[in-house]
Amino acid sequence: MLSKFDPHLALQLSKAGPRPIAAYLHIPFCYHRCGYCNFTLLAGREDLHERFVDAIGTELSWLETPQSVETIFLGGGTPSILSPWLMERLLGSIRTWLPIQGAREWTIEANPRDITQSNLELWRSVGINRISIGGQSFQPRKLKMLERDHSPEELSKAIELALTCMDRVSLDLIFAAPGETLDEWQADLKGCIGSGIGHVSTYGLTFEKGARFYGQLQRQQIAKVDEQLELDMYNLAIDTLGAVGIEHYEISNFAIEGQECQHNQAYWNSDRWWGFGPSAASYLGNTRSVNHRGTLQYLRRIQEESSPIDEQDQLTEDQQHRERFVFGMRQRKGVVWDQIQAGFLRGTCDAIQRALEKHIAQGWIEQVGQRVRLTRAGLVISDGLWHEYLTCD
Repeated sequence: MLSKFDPHLALQLSKAGPRPIAAYLHIPFCYHRCGYCNFTLLAGREDLHERFVDAIGTELSWLETPQSVETIFLGGGTPSILSPWLMERLLGSIRTWLPIQGAREWTIEANPRDITQSNLELWRSVGINRISIGGQSFQPRKLKMLERDHSPEELSKAIELALTCMDRVSLDLIFAAPGETLDEWQADLKGCIGSGIGHVSTYGLTFEKGARFYGQLQRQQIAKVDEQLELDMYNLAIDTLGAVGIEHYEISNFAIEGQECQHNQAYWNSDRWWGFGPSAASYLGNTRSVNHRGTLQYLRRIQEESSPIDEQDQLTEDQQHRERFVFGMRQRKGVVWDQIQAGFLRGTCDAIQRALEKHIAQGWIEQVGQRVRLTRAGLVISDGLWHEYLTCD
């Protein structure tokens, strides 16, 4: 916790290392909190929207001078929930303080119900060129179970409209929902393919503390699908999407060649980025910081001209290189081992080499030419591997 707010701190940190190339802005509002969600958000608080837009504009102004970036991502929550006049004000602040150049990818997450011709035209007019749709499913029963507020028909119509206005469109799908069958998941994948989408993010349903489904699971009111069925669903996505050229390029992400999410690659490549809004993380210089996760507390701090940062860690050079390896390995192409090991201290390199050899022998990782990468089997258990690489000595 920072004891004294220095409005120049973020700018100073950004000059202490590689230039930040990406910016994430968290919009913490939704129409309804779905049962599986434990993200930082408030539902039904339209009364706070204007106050929030003013606050994030203030946080951006603390940059002092505009900071050019290559990618911007508006996430949430549901950024598309903002009224047109507030959205226009927010996007104006972003354009002022975060001029976009280079790769020029600007993404907004959107609820299908907000994808209208007028909204799309507004977003497009300020430079947004990619939309990520929180569809989750094309199946009525599954949508109801997940507490989504749109129908399959509304989702299909939203995708069709988005494709006419945006350069790139992405769709989020959830699998392994309670009671879901492999046939239902197959139908979702077919619906996705038939929609003409060029990017898909698929997530196995998780039961996180703080989410309503977690409590229901503990009380045995709902049940997880069988682990083998969840594995079959994951593999089905890889095979079904890959068969039509929507290639698996990261553990949870698939894309037609050229439509990979450039913003997320900044994270996987351990590039530096700015973060604004409640719970948003920044990685500047060798410092990672996270804003307060409570929206009301975030607003209060900004209004009082206090630091919104709630957590801050200084990463050693060794920690940074370990994370570069781990995050890079999330990508299906893996990492170029010679390039990665050149950054490690000698002892760290030897320890990671031993861990690699063990996991290669176990079939979780493979070496192909100059690259090391997860195998098909390793994709499934990858989260259980990374701790060893982050701590081995």
